[in-house]
Amino acid sequence: MSTLPDSPSAPGSPDAPDHKLKRSLGLWQLTLLGVSTQIGSGWLFAVLSSASVAGPAAILSWILGAGLFIVVSLTWIELGTMFPRSGGIVRYPALSHGAFAGWITGWGYWIGTVCLPAIEAQAVLTYLGGRFPHLGLVKVEQGTTILAWPNGILCGIGILAIFFVLNLFGVKLLAKVNTYVTIWKLVVPCLTFILLFFAFNSSNLTVGGGFLPTGAGGIVHALAIGGIAFGYLGSRQVLDYGGEARNPKRDIPLAIVLSILIPMVVYIGLQIGFLGALDWSDAGISVGDWAGLRTSDWASAPLFQALGAAGFGAFATVLLVDAAISPAGNGWVTLGSAARASFAFGIDKYAPKSLAKVNRYGIPWVSLVVAIVVSALFMLPFPSWYQLVSVVSVCLVLSYLMGSAIAPVLRKTAPHADRTWRLPAMGFWAPAGYAAGLFIVYAAGFASLAQLLVIAFAGVSIYGAYTSVNHGWVRRPAGWSISAVFLVAWIYISSRGGWFMNTTEVQRAGSWSFPVYFAAMTTALLAFVLALRVVSTPAGRRHLDAGVWLIATLLATLLVSYYGEFGPLDEPPLADSWDLLVVIALALVSYAWAVRSGFHTEQLDAALADSEFAVEPTAPTRTPAHRATRVAAVHEQEVNS
Repeated sequence: MSTLPDSPSAPGSPDAPDHKLKRSLGLWQLTLLGVSTQIGSGWLFAVLSSASVAGPAAILSWILGAGLFIVVSLTWIELGTMFPRSGGIVRYPALSHGAFAGWITGWGYWIGTVCLPAIEAQAVLTYLGGRFPHLGLVKVEQGTTILAWPNGILCGIGILAIFFVLNLFGVKLLAKVNTYVTIWKLVVPCLTFILLFFAFNSSNLTVGGGFLPTGAGGIVHALAIGGIAFGYLGSRQVLDYGGEARNPKRDIPLAIVLSILIPMVVYIGLQIGFLGALDWSDAGISVGDWAGLRTSDWASAPLFQALGAAGFGAFATVLLVDAAISPAGNGWVTLGSAARASFAFGIDKYAPKSLAKVNRYGIPWVSLVVAIVVSALFMLPFPSWYQLVSVVSVCLVLSYLMGSAIAPVLRKTAPHADRTWRLPAMGFWAPAGYAAGLFIVYAAGFASLAQLLVIAFAGVSIYGAYTSVNHGWVRRPAGWSISAVFLVAWIYISSRGGWFMNTTEVQRAGSWSFPVYFAAMTTALLAFVLALRVVSTPAGRRHLDAGVWLIATLLATLLVSYYGEFGPLDEPPLADSWDLLVVIALALVSYAWAVRSGFHTEQLDAALADSEFAVEPTAPTRTPAHRATRVAAVHEQEVNS
């Protein structure tokens, strides 16, 4: 039985739907797609959210976040220029680690991405609802502002419908609209922090415990739960739209770096301006009560309130208009990313191939429909920006982690592949990027990690029931039975754990203790992998084995998180930065395991065969015989080397 059928629809073949996408994006448009998604709801809320965690030291959190994301992105730049593919973040893991690891990271990334349009719709309505309470868009529940039913949630779904229409009629239209909107989105935040500087009170930088009221740990924690990691996640859009770039090998590296540096400058200016203009009495909290900011009178519209208190009420109205435009601009771009992620699922046989269908405008329309429907569902269980953002950040950073493991594997399995941009000192930057990515995942805190693992590992049941069966590695009755038993057990374990779908960071009463919960999770996952391995073909077992390191890494990170500084324990045994040392050690061990687990996959052969078509939409037609000869020649060179 062949592992992957040799057909025109095989992943990466020149006849695959990739070549139906239209290459119409230049450097400026790619950069603005990345910038637009970072200056969305993040700039409206993250300055308050991060200050509530780190106080004035949130300024350092923004700088640290930019540095970490640049390091994490270095390996992705090399990958993006090697294989420019729409939905690339989902597709690259399969080139080096096979379908199992690719599915876990792709599933987590897709869930995180499909949440983003819902987050941005919520951000629009939260700002408007705070300014016009009579509209009934928001309400306060357990100290957190959330969307109200029916007005808030139904309006949110209506905003998602607008995002859908903008995406449906082609990437060129989307990019053109996004260019004008992003220019607006850059001008307004810059004017905002300039005006706030006129009301600057330097004493705010030292009250409530000094510049570092929560210590160095607060700087790190603000990266994830403060919304800073969420603010920098937009650079991935460049990779998501890489298959539609006119000159990806030149433009992708520049666009990724610019899409991090430009928002960094804007965010640092906004953070400093907000801290200096903070009026404690107007916010309804005592001076120096940084933690109280999240439940203060300013929580629903922090910058709007800051401008009003500073005497710039007229410009605050402009900000209110921008409160609708900025998140909306992010929302329609990320909806397109979610569609391209599920488009990649269809191409790589992770999901039904109908997801790869493209309309006459070059848009994966079936994937777009799926993305908008699922995004609307996420309006229900997490109806608050503050509750959704940390979970989404961790889901997306999980996929970023893979780049640092993929690139060194491809250096071995595809040494002669065309690398327009070759990362120097790979032996240093790849493990550094991996450690930085795992560090950001860990910093999200135990509650967010617990949510992530429930979501990410629930998806392995789809792998067992569909992906492994579709590739011919497992017979349908066995795959379905094993996956069904696992899913039922996983739902039960997750409910008894007491963390999933919780509106607070406190475990539900009557739940299992953490040791019992952790043991049950580990046992269920181990049983699933072993059972699926028994019924798999040799090829299927190889794909499973190449992904075990990822499961072990996430479980180990959850374990450290529970007993570390960002866990639920009042007196954690891994305090005083010991937990960070453990995470770094874990990252280095996991990185070595990940690189060792990589192998030469069938998807890599297909991608190498298609690489000459990646940037030349008008290239002359090659015959199947030509492509087969080319793959064989490349593979022979690699073996001989």
